[in-house]
Amino acid sequence: MSVVELFFVAVGLSADAFAVALADGLNLQKRRRAVLIAFMFGLFQAIMPIIGFTLGSGLAKYISAFDHFLALGVLGFIGGKMIVESLRELFDKDDEFVPQTKELSFGAVLMQAAATAVDALMVGVSFAAIRVAIAPAAVFIGAVTFVLSLLGALGGRKLGLRLGARAELAGGIVLAIIGIKTFLEHLSGGI
Repeated sequence: MSVVELFFVAVGLSADAFAVALADGLNLQKRRRAVLIAFMFGLFQAIMPIIGFTLGSGLAKYISAFDHFLALGVLGFIGGKMIVESLRELFDKDDEFVPQTKELSFGAVLMQAAATAVDALMVGVSFAAIRVAIAPAAVFIGAVTFVLSLLGALGGRKLGLRLGARAELAGGIVLAIIGIKTFLEHLSGGI
């Protein structure tokens, strides 16, 4: 696999992580938290192909039997919560939007990182089939995801400060859609 092909795979895999990081960034109080979010997303995007590669296609079909439920549950719940909170803000009598003072917990970021990296597991299985050198490929995928997630989290922070509850509503809808998309793709047999 060429570096260009691997780059496109990495960007494709990190698209969901970017969107989730963008939504997470809406309520960031400190920029250094964006680094944690990006690191966790990049780490999981690097680890999952290695796991998929190691397990091979024999066990991956059992894991893929429930991974879409994880993505739907985690992203749907967090997205739904953001939608409800933003609607409360939009319909509140106050015109001023005040971002949440409580950022996502480490556990919530960890669950998001796992949920957005589900597809990377299956990519790891396909890498085993075509004999890709998994260590450098995984590091590359993780690095691309880190950079894009960091840009997403920082961009979400700026959007959240400028657009207020409307940006949080849009972020919640995006998270819910990603969860539903992942669920439906896996039900229909897509990766």
